[in-house]
Amino acid sequence: MTAPAAGETAVDHLVVAAATLELGVAWCEATLGITPGPGGRHKLMGTHNRLFSIASAAWPEAYFEIIAIDPDAPRPGRVRWFGLDEPALQYRIATQPRLVHVVARCTALQARRQALVDAGCMPGEVIAAGRDTPQGRLQWQITVRDDGRLEHGGALPTLIQWQGLHPASMLPASGVTLRSLTLRGLPGAARVALRLRGVDHLPPPGAALRATLATPLGDVTLES
Repeated sequence: MTAPAAGETAVDHLVVAAATLELGVAWCEATLGITPGPGGRHKLMGTHNRLFSIASAAWPEAYFEIIAIDPDAPRPGRVRWFGLDEPALQYRIATQPRLVHVVARCTALQARRQALVDAGCMPGEVIAAGRDTPQGRLQWQITVRDDGRLEHGGALPTLIQWQGLHPASMLPASGVTLRSLTLRGLPGAARVALRLRGVDHLPPPGAALRATLATPLGDVTLES
């Protein structure tokens, strides 16, 4: 796994929320021109996903996650991540999946989280999560708020620190790569604390996230 430079964070993955994983796959095929690769189930959150690589020289090991509530999983004992339990988000994705978030990879997760807290943000507590794959177990630590909400409309990235195996090691080139990512409305103090490399920042108003991808269908821009 490529670690971020000292003191920086790196784009780990983009998150697209879907009402069902089947709708997410169909949307991906129609919009991006590829079928996403396999993913897995998150017992802790009652969700499941599909993944594919969007990595390039500028965005090493970046990937794309399509995530949905798993209808076959018992309801978790906590609010799900990425705002998936919020009625407003469920309404927005009822007919079409949407880009909702970006997750940033870092080392020294607790220190990076504290820097965001000191900058006036509420990234949530650090929790441990994992899932099994045919290649081995994925394990990570991640910041999740107790209410599941995403700050600044999703423009404040969730922080993640992987332990051992990274999903990118299992993902072949997909034909889709990340060209640019813009976050809108993130306060200056949060940007300094985050130090997310390669990302553009704009003031409001407008979509909190804007990602442009090179795809077999040409360049595609997604907004939250």
